[in-house]
Amino acid sequence: MTGKITDKTGTDAWAKTWELAGKTYQSRLIVGTGKYKNFDQTAKAVAASGAEIVTVAVRRVNVSDPTQPMLVDYLDPKKITYLPNTAGCFDADAAVRTLRLAREAGGWDLVKLEVLGDQKTLYPNMQETFVAAETLIKEGFKVMVYCSDDPIAALKLEDMGCVAVMPLGAPIGSGLGIQNPVQIRLMIEQATVPVLVDAGVGTASDATVAMELGCDGVLMNTAIAEAGDPVKMAAAMRLAVESGRLAYQAGRMPKKRYADPSSPLSGLI
Repeated sequence: MTGKITDKTGTDAWAKTWELAGKTYQSRLIVGTGKYKNFDQTAKAVAASGAEIVTVAVRRVNVSDPTQPMLVDYLDPKKITYLPNTAGCFDADAAVRTLRLAREAGGWDLVKLEVLGDQKTLYPNMQETFVAAETLIKEGFKVMVYCSDDPIAALKLEDMGCVAVMPLGAPIGSGLGIQNPVQIRLMIEQATVPVLVDAGVGTASDATVAMELGCDGVLMNTAIAEAGDPVKMAAAMRLAVESGRLAYQAGRMPKKRYADPSSPLSGLI
């Protein structure tokens, strides 16, 4: 699998790093920067999460107007990878235009593409997503793409040249957890690029489930930003992603229909 995870010894047993678009990262948790009460809280939550990549809604977060508070004053883009996204875009033209502006503003070419279908569900409009992805890839963008939990659509996006596919676990902001584990597992098994669950995580156990499925990472925003204590939740998510990955590598015990004693029954006094 492209983006195969290896630690510093070259083994996968206790993998610490993974690759995305040719760059190596330690953290498998990507966090958003929206919905916090201020940039100071955003920075504290990102630090607690251990995230090395943050998403930035170009149309909603100030990254270019120095007369107003700027995110770059709180999260150093030399230390944190900024991932501009197209939140709020409902057609391919708007998404492409937004990311062109992001590249002009910050020079970013690693981007997150999301083209939404409607206001109520915020499900991806896959037809428009394909159109936008094709254009962006031709223009040299490295596209991570929010998509439906459809293995066929995911394979098409990969074949087009997307650097990561990001199926929703549940509707954006719902906190319902991973509703489609079978489809996501199929996407993971066929993929040669990283697969990350994007949207739907509500608490730490949801993040662990995603990682136990074999996902390369998890992206979240609302689950942290709207928690009672965002900084504590960010720390919890960091641990959840790490433990879920380790459990996936370890391989869970098989499920059984009946009891199986921990100690042998034969040879008892």
